[in-house]
Amino acid sequence: MKIILISGLSGSGKTIALNLLEDNGFFCIDNLPLELLPELIQLHSHPSQNNNPLAISIDIRSNLNTHTARETLIALRRAGHQVSILFLEASDAVLLRRFSETRRSHPLARNHITLPESLRREREWLAPLREHAYCIDTSQLTAQQLRQLVAQWIGIDHNRLLVSIVSFGFKHSAPPPADFVFDVRSLPNPYYDPSLRPYNGKDQPIQAFLAAQPLVNEMISDIHRFLTRWLPRIRQENRSYVTIAIGCTGGQHRSVYIAEQLAKQLAHDYQTLVFHRQLSQ
Repeated sequence: MKIILISGLSGSGKTIALNLLEDNGFFCIDNLPLELLPELIQLHSHPSQNNNPLAISIDIRSNLNTHTARETLIALRRAGHQVSILFLEASDAVLLRRFSETRRSHPLARNHITLPESLRREREWLAPLREHAYCIDTSQLTAQQLRQLVAQWIGIDHNRLLVSIVSFGFKHSAPPPADFVFDVRSLPNPYYDPSLRPYNGKDQPIQAFLAAQPLVNEMISDIHRFLTRWLPRIRQENRSYVTIAIGCTGGQHRSVYIAEQLAKQLAHDYQTLVFHRQLSQ
């Protein structure tokens, strides 16, 4: 049975993701105690049920034991179930603003601690689960962009290593959370050509300009060589997801082009997703 577990920080967008999965035919349950998951699967597998894939939101509200969660996931996979974990997060500044705007209280507020302290404890609590999940930072995403990313993700074959490539601009904010971050600001910048400035790295004029630059091709070759050397090692460690961030100054031209080129090259051996942070603003 296909099972997707959605977890992450309060206020990071778990409800949006769960609703999208429900719209795509998943049988969804919010805030299920993980101890009840095996019983739910057994009940859902009964011939009288429609056998839709399951999507379950689990988080700190049910006092989730992250170490028990890992053991449960291993047992489910050994039983033949296809289990994937989606973990949503955001920066503290964004989460503080979201709680202020919605006027909702944090699940740990009942312990009479401040909101920043609640967020800190929640991050620490969920950290072991995050290590086994595909992570999406929703800090700069609209609800529609989050739905698009989740829709892409659920269409991936999760039995293979998923390589997510994110382009971004350093001048806008810090790099997104990633396993590898590559800085390509040293490469020739088409921004300084007024005729190229309105385009982005997915447009043919920018692609033609950058493809003609020897340094750009050397950079792509070096990054690709590095990744083909180490991604198999990561896969041997039973990792399911790897995120690679490519950054230039504005996140419009060089990083977008290089992210697209790397995705094409890596797609021969891995499942790939590409997201351009600044183009989605």
